[in-house]
Amino acid sequence: MKTIEDILLNPLELTPSLILELIRFIDLTSLDSCDTQKTIQPLIERANNGFKSSHVAAICVFSTYGNFVKEQIDSSIQVAVVGGCFPTGQTLSEAKIEECRVISQTNIDEIDIVINRGDYFDQRHAKITDEILSIKKAIGKKKLKVILETGDFKEQTDIRNMAKLAIQGGADFIKTSTGKTSKGASPQAVYSMCQEILAHYKHTGKKIGIKPSGGIRTAAEALLYYQIVQEVLGHEWLNKNYFRIGASSLYDALIAAYND
Repeated sequence: MKTIEDILLNPLELTPSLILELIRFIDLTSLDSCDTQKTIQPLIERANNGFKSSHVAAICVFSTYGNFVKEQIDSSIQVAVVGGCFPTGQTLSEAKIEECRVISQTNIDEIDIVINRGDYFDQRHAKITDEILSIKKAIGKKKLKVILETGDFKEQTDIRNMAKLAIQGGADFIKTSTGKTSKGASPQAVYSMCQEILAHYKHTGKKIGIKPSGGIRTAAEALLYYQIVQEVLGHEWLNKNYFRIGASSLYDALIAAYND
């Protein structure tokens, strides 16, 4: 396995075919506090139209708009919403569980929640895992993506520990950031998360998905995360069931790079 330093020094070449592949991993996102049906509608239309027969993996919005998106989106595109006191995670466990249960009764496909980092810093690790387990049970067959907010941690060991807690709680995906803090995804964090996913896979045979998100705006950045997943986890993870990129402006950046 290459180190993160090796990957950074030897980037993949961005080709037209890779650009189209990267589009198919995007969770096209709008999480603005002033979102309305009018602002979400163009997002739906862009996703449905696609680019050169490549369509995004999902649209990610507030739960208020989950059914609105689901009614109009192509059936091949998933509808993800945020929940569980997003973006802080700082409320009572019972409130987060009930919110996610209510959301799961709508027609959405996936729920993205965020870990309460305060619990981690207070060493309440079992509480984190138990809370995720309860949310996973409450939402039934809906896919659960758990955000670690990796920018809040200085040490890679803490990021791996957080990833392990989320995986033990039943996360289907682990995700870097809410996009609501000053530090989003980083190559080092995604590398550490992939290492933990690999360790879990070797021990259990179960694949967990990875979703870099937060501040990913250029084609080169997206390609770097693709390369990290490829090097650490392998080609088996390079499909929308196990790899997503959370982004708002990246979609347009990839189209621009394709047209250059």
